[in-house]
Amino acid sequence: MSYITILTLCSVVLLWEYALGAFDMLPRIGLGMVTLLLCALFVVVSIMPNNDKGAPGKLRQLGRGSELLLEAVVCATIVLIVFPIIGFMHVIDSAPATWVLNSFVAILVLGIVYLNGALRIALCSQQVALLFKVLLFTLCWVPVVNLLIFFAVYIPAHNEYRFGLFKYKRNLARQDQRVCGTRYPLLLVHGIFFRDWKLLNYWGRIPDELIANGATVYYGHQQSSASVESCARELAAQIMQIVKTSPHEKVNIIAHSKGGLDARFAVSSLGMDQYVASVTTISTPHQGCRFARKALENLPDALTSQVSRQYEKVFTLLGDKQPDFFGGVSELTDKVCADLNGRLPNKGGVLYQSVGTRMLNARSAGPPLNLGFEIVKTLDGDNDGLVAVRSMPWGESFQLVEPVGKRGISHADVIDQTRKDIKDFDVCELYVQIVQRLKERGL
Repeated sequence: MSYITILTLCSVVLLWEYALGAFDMLPRIGLGMVTLLLCALFVVVSIMPNNDKGAPGKLRQLGRGSELLLEAVVCATIVLIVFPIIGFMHVIDSAPATWVLNSFVAILVLGIVYLNGALRIALCSQQVALLFKVLLFTLCWVPVVNLLIFFAVYIPAHNEYRFGLFKYKRNLARQDQRVCGTRYPLLLVHGIFFRDWKLLNYWGRIPDELIANGATVYYGHQQSSASVESCARELAAQIMQIVKTSPHEKVNIIAHSKGGLDARFAVSSLGMDQYVASVTTISTPHQGCRFARKALENLPDALTSQVSRQYEKVFTLLGDKQPDFFGGVSELTDKVCADLNGRLPNKGGVLYQSVGTRMLNARSAGPPLNLGFEIVKTLDGDNDGLVAVRSMPWGESFQLVEPVGKRGISHADVIDQTRKDIKDFDVCELYVQIVQRLKERGL
């Protein structure tokens, strides 16, 4: 919070009171000069930039927005305390109209500052829920409720700004090191039921963070749901496209969920081992999912067929050439994965490693992962809402990212799908460290 701005805002409101009250004592030119001065101060407060020069514009706007919102609320509190006293004095002086006019000016001035801050937060914050953004505008006039809304908005917005500023300065300090500048580029491979859309990145803020630290990033572009072999062939085609059209002779694969199985198939069975330096799987069900098998065994065939038809119809419109809902889901069962593991040996010369997370309770994520957590826990124990921890390890090493606090880290959190900042878990930095280790190994 800018104490200079607080002082300026209070001066605008209270000096205006003085100007109105001193109308009979000040010459007209003096009143005009006071008015112009106050207007100039108000304009400066309203457009004053954030002090963090060089930081991304959106981040600076968010920081200034949270400052303006806090300043408006603090000044409003001060004015509410002072104005009744001034009003009582005006009643004694038989000048209540002046007090009413000044009250209107105070509401207008502070209201504009409030809306200025609220708009910046609404447009720039990813951590403030949409509901609270709406309430920030619609219920700002309701006493007590508006204070509750203010704290519900200001705290996450301010924390988001501080965390974003910390990450910006950290990246700036290590910019010359290019900690993610690996010898071979990164190929990010998505999991089931998603695609590599340009407008909605499957990996959230992670790719931008990797690029900011020197990485070159490509995407798998396989279909949303199909058999492991079908998706692997699409990945192989993408790898060959990268190798042929760029100076890179190999890629480092980072794959999430079923994408890890697709990647392993491409490397082990389609000859891509000569073009792949490493395979890092994130929360991949290498040993399969028991609950997937149970679900397919117990769900009515009619229901499965109906869901498959609707899914394939939608994702054909979204860009898939031959989506296969059942083909994708059925190969995530423990029995199919056991067969795949027997047919997909690790290839020499390729580094295999894995990473996983776990939720602590169903409250760690929203639907459907909260329900999935309870089901998988019953069948397989610790899990991330979809994949059991026991199923995640593969390769030379396995890193289990332990949750801090009571929240845990879900299957979606680990790829920043929710774009939410989790206390004591920096998802983007997790990937920076993974890639940095690849660089240190000369990959």
